[in-house]
Amino acid sequence: MTYRTVKRILDVTGSAALLAAGALPMAAVAAAVKLDSPGPAIFRQTRLGLGGKPFTMYKFRSMQVGAEHTGTGVYSQRGDPRVTRVGAILRKTSVDELPQLVNILKGDMSFIGPRPVLTYHPWPFEEYTDEQKERFSVRPGVTGWAQVNGRKTAMWPERLKYDVEYARNLSLRFDLRILKRTVGEILSARDNENEGETVAARGSADA
Repeated sequence: MTYRTVKRILDVTGSAALLAAGALPMAAVAAAVKLDSPGPAIFRQTRLGLGGKPFTMYKFRSMQVGAEHTGTGVYSQRGDPRVTRVGAILRKTSVDELPQLVNILKGDMSFIGPRPVLTYHPWPFEEYTDEQKERFSVRPGVTGWAQVNGRKTAMWPERLKYDVEYARNLSLRFDLRILKRTVGEILSARDNENEGETVAARGSADA
C-alpha cells in the first residue's frame, strides 16, 4: 500500500471523526458568525485542487459579505476593517478553516498539502511553469510546508518552491513534521495576517 493511499485513509477517518465530535461547537461558531454580521455563516470560494481542477472550498465567513469586491480584494491585511469582530477571533485561532473538514471528507483536500490557490491568483493554471505545476500532483491541504515556512508573509515564488518540494518528497515523516510545526504556529498565532506588501505584489499566501 502506497503512502498516498494511507494518507487518504487517514484523511477520511480523521475528518469524519472530527466532524462528528465538533458538530455542536461548529454549529455554535456558525451562529456567532451570523449574529455578528448579516450574511451566511459559510464562505464559499472556487480554488484549484488536485490536477489543477476547480473545487468549492469552505470556510467560516470572517469578513463582511461582498468584501472581496472592495478594499484589497480577496486578500485582507492587518487591521482590515472588512474583517468582522467574530471573524478576527476565528482568523487568529484558525477556527475559520474548520469547514474544510468537509472538503477533506469529499476528497477535495487533505489535512496536509499545498494551500489551494484561487483560479486566477497568483495566475491562471495555464501560466504556471511545468515545475510549479508539480504542486498540483497532490491534494491541497489545510496546512502545508509553505505555511510553516512563513505562513502569510511568504512571497509567491518562494511559496511555490516549498509546495513543489513537498510534492516531490511526500511521506508520513514529512507530514508529521509539518503537523508538529503547524500546532506551534497556531498556538503562537504567528504570521496569521497578510502583509500589505505581499498582497500588492501578487505575493499573499492565503486569504
